[in-house]
Amino acid sequence: MASTVSAYKDKMKELSVLSLICSCFYSQPHPNTIYQYEDMEVKQLNKRASGQSFEVILKSPSDLSPESPPVAVSPRKRDISLEELQKRLEAAEERRKSQEAQVLKQLAEKREHERDVLHKAIEDNNNFSRMAEEKLNYKMELSREIRDAHLAALRERLREKELHAAEVRRNKEQREEMSG
Repeated sequence: MASTVSAYKDKMKELSVLSLICSCFYSQPHPNTIYQYEDMEVKQLNKRASGQSFEVILKSPSDLSPESPPVAVSPRKRDISLEELQKRLEAAEERRKSQEAQVLKQLAEKREHERDVLHKAIEDNNNFSRMAEEKLNYKMELSREIRDAHLAALRERLREKELHAAEVRRNKEQREEMSG
């Protein structure tokens, strides 16, 4: 009994769910053919460890019976008149001209945008240069003022030292006159 149950479990694992459901409705076993269409037949082969395997059988056109639906053949193209060809050529030329005009318009817009960007960059560069020049001039003026103030302070100290030296000489002369 246990071997029957395990064999049944193994068999159930091999069957797909669809096959299981179909087997409930159809008691007779179905043939191996899974799909058949005009000149092609697909059969399922024994299941392998790597998965399912199928065989596709293509029938030659001579094997097709007259009762089977004919293989789809592309309809023959109708002959095109010279006027129809001329209309198609004119329509294609109009599309080409339209696309060319659209491309030219896009290029013009792009060029205008690039011109605007370049103009803005030049303006920004000029503003930066002007500001840098103003800062440099301000720093040079400030440096000049500091230098002039420093020179004025040095002159003032030199004048004070000269006055002090003159006073020391006078005092020395007065002492010599009194002692002398």
